[in-house]
Amino acid sequence: MVITNLWDRIIPGLAMNLDQDDPRIRAELHYYRRHQGYFDRVINRASPYLYHIVEEVQERNMPMEMALLPVVESAFDPFAYSHGRAAGLWQFIPSTGRHYGLKQNWWYDGRRDILASTDAALDYLQELHGEFNDWELALAAYNAGRGTVASAIRKNRKKGKPTDFWSLSLPRETTAYVPRLIAISKIIRDSDTHNITVNRVANKPYFDVVETGQQIDLARAASLAKIDIDELYRLNPGFNRWATDPEGPHHLLVPVDKADHFRQVLASLPAERRLQWQRYTIRSGDSLLTISKRYQTSVELIKDVNNLTSNTIVAGQALLIPVPSEDSETYALSAEQRKLARQSRSVSGRQKMQYQVKPGDSFWLIAKQYDVNVRALAKWNSMAPTDTLRAGQQLVIWTEPGKGNSGIIRKVNYQVRNGDNLSLIAGRFNVKVNQIKQWNTLPGKYLQPGQQLTLYVDVTSTN
Repeated sequence: MVITNLWDRIIPGLAMNLDQDDPRIRAELHYYRRHQGYFDRVINRASPYLYHIVEEVQERNMPMEMALLPVVESAFDPFAYSHGRAAGLWQFIPSTGRHYGLKQNWWYDGRRDILASTDAALDYLQELHGEFNDWELALAAYNAGRGTVASAIRKNRKKGKPTDFWSLSLPRETTAYVPRLIAISKIIRDSDTHNITVNRVANKPYFDVVETGQQIDLARAASLAKIDIDELYRLNPGFNRWATDPEGPHHLLVPVDKADHFRQVLASLPAERRLQWQRYTIRSGDSLLTISKRYQTSVELIKDVNNLTSNTIVAGQALLIPVPSEDSETYALSAEQRKLARQSRSVSGRQKMQYQVKPGDSFWLIAKQYDVNVRALAKWNSMAPTDTLRAGQQLVIWTEPGKGNSGIIRKVNYQVRNGDNLSLIAGRFNVKVNQIKQWNTLPGKYLQPGQQLTLYVDVTSTN
């Protein structure tokens, strides 16, 4: 029998214990049963990617639950970016992404690349399964880190307790993570029982891989492939800018029915027409950095194109600059345009203001000054709270009318006195104990007289 619906391949491959009964699974089921719209949106977003992921999972003989993991991680949004700096369908943080070979630079972020990130995620999951010999523990480690899970197992083992996932003391997010995947898998398997409609996904490839050979303007590529540029970005979300990375990968995913045509027109397109070029004469005061920002390109590419071996440039010298072929709004799903779109969205009951980052600023300091949530502030600017701010950077802040900018935040160096403890110091400076711990690397459980602490204090509200 020919299988035409991808779910008919996924369901027989579900290999975890989906029939176990636990309050955490029941809680997730209760939530999902009441949100048909959520399943509609997620499946619609998953449709271009799911066939490829299922093929890879099946090739590795892994449980089909792994193909559903992006539902939990990102709701199948390839542009998802979390407060913990995790990106893409599989939500890799920068360091783990690099460890599994996912390149990240100004032009490209492999954590969002559909092919590369899927390969890396499945490698990671298989490695974790090899370490813990249990898929539930492997999933927990994928979420919380292998060290966290290994430590929890050791603690239970010392106490003579079971070491399965359900018996471990793990971070709150992780304790819900595995039950959430199990609940989603149960609903996919028994959708009628749970009164959820699971929309059909075709059991055939959505995209094909077309080799480009070198850098190409994405607007030009979309035009040549006869597809909308937004669709090209959604199939190739790893590319941050208006063109592919000059250092590769040198391929693009395009819908299957457009691939042959795209290959043919690419083959006849001269290399110099893949990008648009502009001749620029260097002025006094210019630098490669200011020129690259003006033309939405990178210093490295300007140097490479013009055979420059250093950053030194001379007024009057001419440079050849690759530039976008269309206006910036055309590249609506580039990293910069996504950020601008998020910054322009209104927040109910709040007023928008622009803020220019000062030297020494952090998300925490700015949030404290304007009485807003740190995570919300980062999200409004398409960033994570742990991202580094640079002086001169423009942020958007949505403040409540009449609130914010009432305090003055200052960095204070405090020397611990006899009798001090974290609670006393926190109370004295109107901060929280966990903030003091976050600002300082504390060598032991107790403070020592003479020890230096760094505090960020609202000097208008201290005692």
